[in-house]
Amino acid sequence: MSGWTSRNARRDRVRRRPSDDGGPFVAAIRRSGPYAAVRDVVYRMYERRVEKSLPTDVTPRHVGVILDGNRRWARSMGLADVNSGHQRGAQKISELLQWSAEAGVEHVTLWLLSTDNLNRPAAELDPLLDIIENTVRKLADDGWHVKPVGALDLLPGKTARVLKDAGEATSDAPGLIVNVAVGYGGRREIADAVRSLLIEQASRGTSIEELAEILDVEHIAEHLYTRGQPDPDLVIRTSGEQRLSGFMLWQSAHSEFYFCEVHWPDFRKVDFLRAMRSYAARHRRYGS
Repeated sequence: MSGWTSRNARRDRVRRRPSDDGGPFVAAIRRSGPYAAVRDVVYRMYERRVEKSLPTDVTPRHVGVILDGNRRWARSMGLADVNSGHQRGAQKISELLQWSAEAGVEHVTLWLLSTDNLNRPAAELDPLLDIIENTVRKLADDGWHVKPVGALDLLPGKTARVLKDAGEATSDAPGLIVNVAVGYGGRREIADAVRSLLIEQASRGTSIEELAEILDVEHIAEHLYTRGQPDPDLVIRTSGEQRLSGFMLWQSAHSEFYFCEVHWPDFRKVDFLRAMRSYAARHRRYGS
């Protein structure tokens, strides 16, 4: 991971007026009428300008996205049910994947549900799982190559089955690979990788002492959820939080990070292009 100075972090963060400035009423005005029409025209012009400025030879192969801010978006819009935010955020995923495919990205990892989220009350967790299941089904129906990543054994049986079915049904789909991280935690992934490695070596008759002598980072990497894929070149987190929260801890050792102020449901193509532009402008220094 490249080191960031606070100055660079401030420079690279997207400066946008929070969607809840002035309350739900003002936010609603901004999304309708003449204001919205003028705003949309300006956005499209700026979007084309940013897109034209992107170099075609510096594209991340793998983009990880922490889809943050669904609940805060719902509250900022004055919606009583925060699941409205999750539903709006789910609808945004197809747009992101289309933008990624157009840009030449080969892998996208979407963090939809962490292992910590599984501790939420059933009244809150069950509707969210329903939204995730419907989202995964739609990704499969739309022809994306879906790959579940996470501790599926921790999930309710119905949710795990939906993820497995989507993975199996789309395993031969060409183009962009979409990792759907559900029941995912970076520490859990590393623990699962080590556990899988030990079981594999034990089945071959390898002793702990023998394994200790030959063990290196590649042995663990071969047992991660994303084994066989390139590590993420770029990690995007929405909603202004500047931390990974356990996302792809092993794989993000050399990733570039882009923290965007906007809540995920309001994430636009121009926000995606800004992240791509920021990535292209950085000089990646592996191991330094």
